[in-house]
Amino acid sequence: MLPQSTLDQSAALLADLQARGLWIATAESCTGGLVAAALTAIAGSSACVHGGFVTYSNGQKMQMLGVPATVLESHGAVSEVCARAMAEGALRATGADVAVSTTGIAGPGGATPDKPVGLVFVAAARRGGETRVLRFVFPGDRAAVRAETVVAALNLARASIA
Repeated sequence: MLPQSTLDQSAALLADLQARGLWIATAESCTGGLVAAALTAIAGSSACVHGGFVTYSNGQKMQMLGVPATVLESHGAVSEVCARAMAEGALRATGADVAVSTTGIAGPGGATPDKPVGLVFVAAARRGGETRVLRFVFPGDRAAVRAETVVAALNLARASIA
């Protein structure tokens, strides 16, 4: 169950999208579909949610979103470059106006000296506009990191259409 504050953020984003006649898509790794779930938990979301991708593996990031293998080899899946490529790939694949992506290390494992647990990159791409990427290091356990990532993704998506 999503917290009411997250549902309120989703509703506000959807209202902004609908008022502007825009469609959104999601491309998720560490959140595993939670951003799409937050959006589609709101009645009427079908008026502006185009669809989404859960691309947990590198192979799916490449196949479904067109993330170049060189990005994954050079920078890794948890990187600014990958988050950007995921969001832009979701725009291409769906025809949406806005796409948001998430990639990170939710833990408890998977960390490296350069990439700690809680490291997350969130991107929002706008058709005909810029792609913005934010870097976070969220504290807490896996659930907390994923919940904060959803909030960050909703906030960035909303900011990208303001």
